[in-house]
Amino acid sequence: MADNTHPLVRGQAAATVSAMAPNAFIGKTTAPADADLGKALGPLKPVWDQLIADLAARHDVAIQEWKCHSLKAGWSLRLKRGKRTILWMAPCEGCFRVMFILGDKAVLAARRSGLSARVLRIIDQAERYPEGTGIRIHIKGPKDIPTVKKLAVIKLEN
Repeated sequence: MADNTHPLVRGQAAATVSAMAPNAFIGKTTAPADADLGKALGPLKPVWDQLIADLAARHDVAIQEWKCHSLKAGWSLRLKRGKRTILWMAPCEGCFRVMFILGDKAVLAARRSGLSARVLRIIDQAERYPEGTGIRIHIKGPKDIPTVKKLAVIKLEN
């Protein structure tokens, strides 16, 4: 991207993201240390860690890169398989967001996959970018993780 901002935090999408919950590391010049992440996420830190471990073990999504595209946006953890980004995780205070960019085939597969009406509504209302459709899932507890794993598999397969 020429403007060096992530498609999920620029333009109108930035207002949508900030309306959900602000990134816990806005204005920080260095990536969060594990202790800082634990303090921000609180009881959700084990959920965060388990999601990362599961995606690495089951789907070889093992490359982790902290990125800060803007001090106003904060830090996000990019999870990759090889050179391909599968998802981003953005820590907030007491929760986190998981973000996907899904191509047209993946969006179609998601619609056919039995996801909840709430998630299908999120997909239908999501911003569309040249790279694909930007999906944001707000994670408030372990019950949200099966949806994230399902979307990760859809992304991997499409």
